[in-house]
Amino acid sequence: MSSLDVSIPDHIARAVVDPKAYADDTALYDALRWLRTNQPLGMTHIEGFAPFWLVTKHADILEISRQNDLFHSGDLPTTLTTVDADAKVREMTGGSPHLVRSLVQMDAPDHPKFRVLTQAWFLPQNIRKLEDRIRTIARKHVDHMASLGGECDFVADVALHYPLRVIMEILGLPPEDEPRMLRLTQELFGSQDPELNRGGEALEDSDATLAAIQAVLADFFMYFHQVTTARRADPQDDVATVIANGKIDGEPIGDFEAMSYYVIVATAGHDTTSSSTAGAIWGLCENPGELAKLKADPSLIPGLVDEAIRWVTPVKHFMRSATQDYELRGRKIAKGDWMMLSYPSGNRDEEVFDQPDAFRVDRGASKHLAFGYGAHLCLGQHLAKMEMRILFEEMLPRLKSVSFNGAPERAETNFVGGPKKLPIKFEMV
Repeated sequence: MSSLDVSIPDHIARAVVDPKAYADDTALYDALRWLRTNQPLGMTHIEGFAPFWLVTKHADILEISRQNDLFHSGDLPTTLTTVDADAKVREMTGGSPHLVRSLVQMDAPDHPKFRVLTQAWFLPQNIRKLEDRIRTIARKHVDHMASLGGECDFVADVALHYPLRVIMEILGLPPEDEPRMLRLTQELFGSQDPELNRGGEALEDSDATLAAIQAVLADFFMYFHQVTTARRADPQDDVATVIANGKIDGEPIGDFEAMSYYVIVATAGHDTTSSSTAGAIWGLCENPGELAKLKADPSLIPGLVDEAIRWVTPVKHFMRSATQDYELRGRKIAKGDWMMLSYPSGNRDEEVFDQPDAFRVDRGASKHLAFGYGAHLCLGQHLAKMEMRILFEEMLPRLKSVSFNGAPERAETNFVGGPKKLPIKFEMV
């Protein structure tokens, strides 16, 4: 098969990598729909980026994700980056393509050793013990929403703060540090968005973006270094203590790996849940009939949770690289090839989801790929779903109606993000 046969048209490829496309997602989903139909596994050649395969079908994302020995996370950048930015990162790190080394950037044998450190905390039987604490937090946030006089920005007033309070409790971090943690998380994941990044303006090039991310990570590392010192001196019953005192192959966890571990738990532990929670309200505003279904049958709330996560898909992509030659969908993947797993595309695959662009709380969307799959399946997936379920169990019996009260907005990011402004008006009991 010639390279021409697998090439993706430039305008289609650019629509998938452009952060702005994820803010106004019509162009994005049009491009992904075209790819699934015409070039479900194709090669991009975009100026400034190394060539990479764009994986858009649900089945192909599963096939790659379940074979972690054949498709690595850590050999090349784990998120899409330019050639120039990759070179600068390697120069700064002494050859590594990663500014952090968390579970996301690891492969076996290190990945399972580090994952098992905190895995027990996030197992369903253990997070069930947290349900009463989480319900108390949820009730306070619903009460706060009810106090706002029937109008609010659901993102700023509710969705950002509820999952943040939960993950701060699990980590064992004080409430007064929440504004700092929220700001740093938004600056990290929102580095491509001029309203969210550090500096509050459009960054001119990859150098500026990289410098901003470095500064944010330095602040994270400084904060968590203090946490580590405190937990080693005075251990507590929290995840921060587990990380601070963790051992790998009988030796204390390295400082860089410990700092990276904190960052991934603290950021991904709330930001993606915030996006999905806001997405649920966005979906209900656009589809008032779905709210009526939930009011009539509260047992559909878990369905609302899965559908919101599928519909938003907060993590837009991860990259993988082939460790050996492999054939997929008739394409010859060569050893060393870079691959983008497009989770929004997999979660709108017509072969898996009927009317995939529709928001339906009774869909049964549990086959979605928003948490990944295989060895890298999201550590906190059960916690995230529990948080959302509990919040809506507390909110929906009191929510009589909800609708837009202005234009909602999504973050400009091709990596992690979701709704950033969601003005609503509502009636509550």
